[in-house]
Amino acid sequence: MRLQKATMKKQKVTLSAKSPHGRWYADACGTAFGLELLGERWAMLIVRELMFGPRRFSGIRADLPGISAKVLTERLAGLEANGVVVRSTAPEPAPAQLYGLTEWGYAAEPILQEIGRWAAASPLHDPTLPLSPVSFMLSLRTMLDKAAARGTSLVIVFEIGTAQFTARMEDGAMPVERGAAERAGLRFKAQAAPPLAAVFYGDVAPEAAGVEVFGDAAQCRDFIALFNLPKAQANVACPRPGED
Repeated sequence: MRLQKATMKKQKVTLSAKSPHGRWYADACGTAFGLELLGERWAMLIVRELMFGPRRFSGIRADLPGISAKVLTERLAGLEANGVVVRSTAPEPAPAQLYGLTEWGYAAEPILQEIGRWAAASPLHDPTLPLSPVSFMLSLRTMLDKAAARGTSLVIVFEIGTAQFTARMEDGAMPVERGAAERAGLRFKAQAAPPLAAVFYGDVAPEAAGVEVFGDAAQCRDFIALFNLPKAQANVACPRPGED
């Protein structure tokens, strides 16, 4: 009996040394483990910045201006050790180390979308804060009215500073990839993401926000109308559905 307990204790110590699960909360719940994987400061935003493909270290840091090189290095190493991030090498003519998401890492997109949608409904949400190009594009995938978008087939290119993205809307879905398609029904061009956010979420006219639009004006209005932030929720106690 003593030998069995000693063996179990040794196995527990070995597992704890290898796995991050339990390092903060000692809780078997998947939510607790998820926070241990992505809950460190900057970790989830790093995952967000990699959501549309691998990137160089310098590119990630440029779009997360508050992070130091040391912290970014540590977070990338931790995410890689936990199977969320993988390193690769960019092809010629400019070989460089790239950081991208694993298949399991990409599966975290709904987590980012739902926490973003949930937080955007807070009356404390400030949409005027800085916004990276990737964050804006992910917000479009999050705030898209999928029911209203059904039946729409459209290719849209976004040029945000030096970043380029192509969105392909088809039957209520809108996958996004890096790069600009040669042929597109609509093109949006802005020096940064915040002016685009003002157009899509703040009812600001493109010309007033400094956003250039190429394509049919009516189609542009209909496209922008497909995206809406959730209504702000009041900070009052409310019973759960079904409760008296």
